[in-house]
Amino acid sequence: MTLTILQARMSSSRLPGKVLADLLGAPMILRQIERLKRARRLGRIVVATSHETSDDPLAHALNQAGVAVHRGDLNDVLGRFGTALEQWGENGDVVRLTADCPLADPDVIDATIALHQASGADYTSNVAEPRTFPKGLDVEVMTTRALSVALAQAVDAHDREHVTPFLYRHPDRFRLSAYSQVADEGAVRWTVDRPDDLDFVRAVYGALHPRDPDFSSGDIRAFVRARPDLASLGGDRRI
Repeated sequence: MTLTILQARMSSSRLPGKVLADLLGAPMILRQIERLKRARRLGRIVVATSHETSDDPLAHALNQAGVAVHRGDLNDVLGRFGTALEQWGENGDVVRLTADCPLADPDVIDATIALHQASGADYTSNVAEPRTFPKGLDVEVMTTRALSVALAQAVDAHDREHVTPFLYRHPDRFRLSAYSQVADEGAVRWTVDRPDDLDFVRAVYGALHPRDPDFSSGDIRAFVRARPDLASLGGDRRI
């Protein structure tokens, strides 16, 4: 089994409150969780947020929706993952996802986990350079042993905030594996960190979700190809 930890907070510097932004009548984070539930290889999904009062509305919305919530330190996100693992973990792997990716691809998630399990790696991701997947389809998988080592030994503030750098910066200590695709979409932006990102995602959901809530990444690509006004919205590649 895999424990899926979806990290989220309300205090984003560039787009505060984005995880609860309305996305076709539902909070963005719940739209993302809808997509995550289609992934066959994900186990329990736990949202790891902070103890800060600013994250109370997020915790409330998740509790109302029946989503498991774990709260910990705002800045020591690695520590937050550790206490979530203590509370919710099983003897399996841990999948790290972030709550600014409402276009998450269940097939990419499953394929990354499958590679991790087949390779025997300590850490597997689809974000290793040269990156080939759009920003916003990020998946990271690690063994509980590797995460426990990072928890015990990582002292750098950057490592504690971003959870996994301690693993992939030490290939001499951890076996690493990378999932990639043939197409070069590493510069494509599907994540939500700015107002124009949210505009893009709302356009995608508005066009595709009513017809098929399980729309795919291929559907997104086809939609954007037919909408030149969206292809470089905000100055970034969207296709």
